[in-house]
Amino acid sequence: MSRKQQLLKRHRRTKRIALLVGLLLLLLVGVLVAWWLPVLLAILGWLAHEAWFADHLFYSPKDDYGYDFGNEARQVAVRLEAGRLLLESPQELAGDATLILGVQVKSSWLGRFFDPAIEVQGGPLADRQTFERGVNGLRYLNLSGLSASLARGELQLRGRFCRIQIQSQLNVWRDPDYRRQRVMVIAPHADDAELAAFGLYSQADEAWIVTLTAGEIEAEHYQAMGMSPVEAARIKGRLRAWDSIAVPRWAGVPEAHCVQLGYFCLQLPAMQAAAHQPVASREAHMSDTRLFRQLNPFLLPGDQDGQPTWNNLLADLRELLLKARPEVIVLPHPTLDPHPDHICAHVAVMQALEGLEWQPSTVLGYANHLHDNDRWPMGDSGAGIALPPVFGSSTPLRPWCLSLTQAEQFDKAMALGMMHDLQPPAPFKRRVRRCLQRLLAGRSRSPYGENEFFRKAVRRHELFWRL
Repeated sequence: MSRKQQLLKRHRRTKRIALLVGLLLLLLVGVLVAWWLPVLLAILGWLAHEAWFADHLFYSPKDDYGYDFGNEARQVAVRLEAGRLLLESPQELAGDATLILGVQVKSSWLGRFFDPAIEVQGGPLADRQTFERGVNGLRYLNLSGLSASLARGELQLRGRFCRIQIQSQLNVWRDPDYRRQRVMVIAPHADDAELAAFGLYSQADEAWIVTLTAGEIEAEHYQAMGMSPVEAARIKGRLRAWDSIAVPRWAGVPEAHCVQLGYFCLQLPAMQAAAHQPVASREAHMSDTRLFRQLNPFLLPGDQDGQPTWNNLLADLRELLLKARPEVIVLPHPTLDPHPDHICAHVAVMQALEGLEWQPSTVLGYANHLHDNDRWPMGDSGAGIALPPVFGSSTPLRPWCLSLTQAEQFDKAMALGMMHDLQPPAPFKRRVRRCLQRLLAGRSRSPYGENEFFRKAVRRHELFWRL
């Protein structure tokens, strides 16, 4: 069982205990006071839960984030004076530098009901980076893209539903422009490349998109159209295979650089555990990957027998790495992203690179999921991305941030809108919850779509980690 599954299991157990205690108290109130009072309190309790306590937050908002940035960061002395962030001495700050500022954030009492945020104003540029309700600890503000405003002394910080106190050293990293290099994005599922790196690969001089699985499971949306579970799984896999090839064309990636390997969703861990053993689809009743590979521009080793094995996956990846010779590989981060297919995607690429005659100069990690905060990145579409919760990292985490213009965000939103898996409406319970959160907690919906990934992914920043 993964750490995230353990956290979720513990969270649900705690909620069940709290619900049982609450029901007993309500029964006692009904006996001692009035029969109708428990009904009223139960309704109010449910409303409060949906508005303020339904987030999957598996840590205390009072915990300090614990980052080890390594020794590559340049430390720049800063101070906060009358709401303005000022450099202690004149500095040369490149416009594409990654800027991370440690901030002690303490929620006000209103910040327990409305999301606390730091509002950033730099000339014509405005941002708002959001944190956990009830926050009282060290957080990391992402000021990437605001170097010019900071150098001119125009950068203003203001707490919304919180008080802030900055650290005296700003962390600055300068990287090569990875958009001018050959980039290969590894996507465990169709849409992972777009969620994490559409802005990067759409601007790259040369880009390859390699999707490992067809993503055929959880096809209830298609079963509702009258299909059997097997038919629904197969058509969902075919649609997502199409998405993985077609949607990157929106960004100008040639069809010849888009590859779907057609392995089966959530079966990569089982494939890794027995490298020679074929592992069939859970729901599509298939043990041949070639149905989902028909749109590929060329044949790969796995097309010889269509067997869904770990060895075939490694052979496919080696062939692609030698063909594309990427200078930059973008793939899931091995510790930040807990999805089992994402972890295995990282391992597979690293194994495929072992002993290979071509090696990339840079490997960048991304996290489309987190262990302990399902809402991160917090806040609204279009906002910047503050650093995610990390508590005592065992290895240095070295960020690299790409800033996106409004036009680039629009293009990314349209790419996500083309993805079939992000199109079905949310379940009724989730729609009710979001409505209550808009009314009672002041949360905004994304203008781009109903799926939560539109809010999470269409942002001013794309955040990566150099590995």
